[in-house]
Amino acid sequence: MGIAVIVVAVLFASCLQGSIGFGMGMLAAPVVAVVDPGLVPGTLIMLATLLTLMVVIKERTAIDMAGTGWALLGRIPGTVAGALLLAAIPEHALAILIATVVLGGVAVTGMGWVPVPRRRNLVLAGATSGVLGTATSIGGPPMALVWQRSAGPQLRATMSSFFLIGSLMSIAMLALTGAVDRHTVAMFGALVPAAVLGYVLSRYVNRLLNPQRQRWTAITVSLIGAVVLIIQQTGLL
Repeated sequence: MGIAVIVVAVLFASCLQGSIGFGMGMLAAPVVAVVDPGLVPGTLIMLATLLTLMVVIKERTAIDMAGTGWALLGRIPGTVAGALLLAAIPEHALAILIATVVLGGVAVTGMGWVPVPRRRNLVLAGATSGVLGTATSIGGPPMALVWQRSAGPQLRATMSSFFLIGSLMSIAMLALTGAVDRHTVAMFGALVPAAVLGYVLSRYVNRLLNPQRQRWTAITVSLIGAVVLIIQQTGLL
């Protein structure tokens, strides 16, 4: 029963990630953490890496290379900081802190503020994403906020190119700190079919998402993910 729940969670999360460029951690992490905590963040980050690779290959011509580069400049120290913090302090404390920051960003954005994807904002968002993604596998909200006005293909392609490289960084750091083991890798292999099927389904979902729907989908998923993360980490879920 537990594995079936994980498969369904990965399927829907993969569909969302294929549609808006992120979502694997946002939807799947809270569910997977309850069923098998050992799969978070390692297995989910590896599945997200597979998905981002597929999106990048298909929509590579729409990537904002300059924006991705500045975001990755922030991701590097953020990834290191996330791995070190995960090893140094309780994971739930870090998750609650950053989820609260995400909620604040979502609230401000919902009131009409849209951060301009200039260099400083991209570097800061990349750093925050690095910390959050490496520590909890949920690194999408900061980037979704700063790139929310991008057109569909550009949003998916740019987010995916950022997360492809960023996820590889996170996997390397987690391996160095011992957070990736045989069970993590074995479950990744078992869940690949669900992730691929979710990606295939996303190609149909994309036809329904105009720019306005896509923007609010990204904001809504960020909000739900942050709230669920706080609930999960405080022991209410």
